[in-house]
Amino acid sequence: MDRSISRYLPTRRRLIQLYAALLYNAHARGWIQGGIYTGGLKQLCVPGLNCYSCPAAIGACPLGALQNALASSSVRAPSFALGILLLMGLTLGRTVCGFLCPAGLIQELLYKVRTPKVRKSRLTRVLSLLKYAVLLVFVVGIPLYYAAQRLPLPAFCKYICPIGTLEGAVGLLANPNNAGQFSMLGFIFQWKVGLLILFLAGSVFLFRPFCRFICPLGAIYSLFSRVALLGVEVQPQKCVNCGKCVRCCKMDVCRVGDRECIQCGECAKHCPTGAIVRRARIPVRKPVGVALAAIVLAAALVAVNAPKASSSVSNVEAVQVGGEVGDLCPDFTVPLYSGGEFSSSQARGKVLVVNFWATWCTPCIRELPLFNQAMRTYPEEIEVVAVHSSLVTEDVPAWIAQSGVNLPYALDEGGVIELFGGGTMLPMTVIVDADGVITYNAIGSATWDLLNEEIQKAMNASSRNGG
Repeated sequence: MDRSISRYLPTRRRLIQLYAALLYNAHARGWIQGGIYTGGLKQLCVPGLNCYSCPAAIGACPLGALQNALASSSVRAPSFALGILLLMGLTLGRTVCGFLCPAGLIQELLYKVRTPKVRKSRLTRVLSLLKYAVLLVFVVGIPLYYAAQRLPLPAFCKYICPIGTLEGAVGLLANPNNAGQFSMLGFIFQWKVGLLILFLAGSVFLFRPFCRFICPLGAIYSLFSRVALLGVEVQPQKCVNCGKCVRCCKMDVCRVGDRECIQCGECAKHCPTGAIVRRARIPVRKPVGVALAAIVLAAALVAVNAPKASSSVSNVEAVQVGGEVGDLCPDFTVPLYSGGEFSSSQARGKVLVVNFWATWCTPCIRELPLFNQAMRTYPEEIEVVAVHSSLVTEDVPAWIAQSGVNLPYALDEGGVIELFGGGTMLPMTVIVDADGVITYNAIGSATWDLLNEEIQKAMNASSRNGG
């Protein structure tokens, strides 16, 4: 083939990157509907960094799964998330970064823009250590700290992750069906959009800046660089120690296959003796039995403890959901965690307060005591039910038992939240007057003053109508 033509054709690695990104986001219907796929495949984690909340995502992000598992560790051990990362690390290691991560593909494509480039240096090698600090603080430390207080907070997803902003937030908000959610965007969204712009602009001048300096998932996989079954290695009998492999690499490597090596194999093209090879390798420095036993253990953790993965939800101010206030409340029935059922019809003659929440939603957990306070304040006038999301339900009974917040807890079977125009954004509160007319319908965190005011409005509306 003519070299002038072949230089514009994608390499085998680029095609694998593209295929991986398309496979991770194969739910094309999500782009049309503006919703999130919640089918059975969402129980599984894809290897690379790909946001759970992307409209087309068919799997969960391993980093998001780890954070949510640690955030819920006060009621459930994070066995599945740790097992899946151990399994991927032992088998693939940072080969995931070089071949199977959409975030890496985006950065590499942006780097192709013809501009002056910032080359690697001693400073960038020092900055490469920053991702380990991000891992310890935002992925492990903060979620565990809040888990001890039974307040789930996946800090990296909520405050930093630019891929989550690009694929999840921007992906959802770009759909006209979600136009009503623009009014609920606050400072956190603005902050993350700023980080996204910085990340995209930086990728034009720096090679993979997010991977090199920030990405906690890359930091995790780097811990397996010496023992992962797949990777690149140098055949010592052929190596002449010319150093071309390190000099040509755009990552902050000190040698082929170290913690900063993404196993892309590009250095092999520059090796004058062909000493760099790619192969599936059994670790030679460790007993084969130990390596295989670790893989079997990781696979067992994944198989036995596989839960439904969850997404992170940002704290937002309450905003009115249009088109529903003033309508009659649709009839619904939900199963109670304490046994039996709750039906909307049993609340007729009283004000009905429905709170949609989830254990993995920090704002939801913080506002639940307000609904308990409402029950105590108006014991004869209102009915309250706290309906848990159907996305992630494994730890709900244990959380309820330890929470100390006494409410009628129910499970959203059959998509009750969708009857009120809701979806994956939580918390959400609906208030219905004694005549069955919706007087309040909002997504976002409530305060006691707001909740008390809306309950009184519903009570007054009922009395004016003769209720």
